[in-house]
Amino acid sequence: MILKWESLTRAYGAKVVLDLGPGEIADGRITGIIGPNGAGKTTLLNIIAGLDTPDTGRVRYGMSGKNDETRYYADTPRERVTLIFQQPYMLHTTVEKNIAYPLKLRKTPREDIKRRADELMKELGLAALAKQKAWRLSGGEMQKTAFARALSFKPELLLLDEPTSNIDNATTADIEDLLRHEKSRGGVTMVIVSHDLSQIRRLCDDVIFMNKGNIVESGTADDILKTPREADTRTFVEGGLLV
Repeated sequence: MILKWESLTRAYGAKVVLDLGPGEIADGRITGIIGPNGAGKTTLLNIIAGLDTPDTGRVRYGMSGKNDETRYYADTPRERVTLIFQQPYMLHTTVEKNIAYPLKLRKTPREDIKRRADELMKELGLAALAKQKAWRLSGGEMQKTAFARALSFKPELLLLDEPTSNIDNATTADIEDLLRHEKSRGGVTMVIVSHDLSQIRRLCDDVIFMNKGNIVESGTADDILKTPREADTRTFVEGGLLV
């Protein structure tokens, strides 16, 4: 999925938290959004997800057609988009039923639901926990289940808000492997908000650096993380403080 906006603004009362010029996110790539606290990263992600509405401007969602011509949806295609939060919410049922839930909503045939759920549980090491109550899992197991559930219906846009900030390194590695695998299959665009620059380096093709509600700089991951043009970007990626 391709994302494009001409401008976006969002304020809460008198506080302007987002004031963006034109921007876009490329189809089939993993884009990281980085920046200090209060930069507007999560606000932008929530607007892209359709959970928040900008005061001015709008995000356009499109797919490449014949001759690379982009066809845009009339509105936010929520049935094709999923968002994974930092703190996963589990349905009050088993692991496998949590994973199957989006497919049941879409009236997917039962045998296809089982095949997809089994595939994801195997990839994430959850097969032995299939019948376990999801709310009794460890934090890492819950996050794996949330990822499997989000990916079950093969979304065209996967949004991730600090997806591995509260889990161990082994679980983080499993989830990153899954994301790479899903990207290699094609058909999904991913946007990751993260403070973990090491993870951004490992996963992302492109990076957007935000500060004080603005996009300061964007480009390939190598360009932004290794040879940034802007002083604020350089300060941030080198671990300095922005005031």
